[in-house]
Amino acid sequence: MTDFPITPRNQVRRLPQRAAYDRDTIYAIVDAVPFCHVAFIRARQPYIIPINHARQDDRLFFHGSPHSRLLQHIHAGEPVSMAVTLLDGLVLARSIFEHSVNYRSALLFGRGRLLDDPAEKMGALRLISEHILPGRWDDVRQPSPKELNATAVAVIEIESASAKTRQGMPVDLPEDLDLPVWAGVLPLAQGYAAPLPDDHTSASMPVPDYIQRLL
Repeated sequence: MTDFPITPRNQVRRLPQRAAYDRDTIYAIVDAVPFCHVAFIRARQPYIIPINHARQDDRLFFHGSPHSRLLQHIHAGEPVSMAVTLLDGLVLARSIFEHSVNYRSALLFGRGRLLDDPAEKMGALRLISEHILPGRWDDVRQPSPKELNATAVAVIEIESASAKTRQGMPVDLPEDLDLPVWAGVLPLAQGYAAPLPDDHTSASMPVPDYIQRLL
C-alpha cells in the first residue's frame, strides 16, 4: 500500500518520529478495534461520537438512525475526522514527568455520503457486523426491508490519514536511574470473559465456534 501525502491536515507535529503515513500501519490500527470516534461541526457546535465502523480499502462504513446529526452531516457532504486509539500499557518512570503510555493511534479525514441502494446498504451492514464479530451475520436473522429502511448507512472516502505510536520502556533522566523506584511497563491486554446466555437461550445450546475462538 502507498503512503498518504503529508499535508498540514494530517502532519504529526509533536514527536514526529512516532508518526507513520503508510496505509498498512494506519489500517492495521483502524481494523484492530470495532469502533472509532468521529468528530464533526454542526451549527458551529463541535461533536464527537463513538460509533461502530468497518473498513474496506480506502472507505469506512457507519450506520445509525436517519435522524442522527452525524449521518445528516455526512449526507450534506461536510467533512469529518475519525480517531482510533489502542492503549497497550502504562509506562512507569522514576519521575512523574517521564511517565507515559504505550499506544497506537490513527487519525483519518474524509467526506462521505449515505447509501441508497438496498444491496449496498446490506453489504455495508454485513461488513460492520463481521468486523465486530466474524461469523455472526450468517448465524442470525438479517435485516428485514422495514429495518433496512429505518437504518441509514454512510460510506466515508478516506482522503488523508496518519498514525502515531509509542512502544518501549520509560526514558529516565540519567540522574534518576539510581532512585529506589520500580520502573518499567505495565502492559494492558483486553479480552472477552465467559459468555452469558440470556433467559431464552436453551441450556443445551452450545456457544458458537466463532465466539469460542475469542475466549
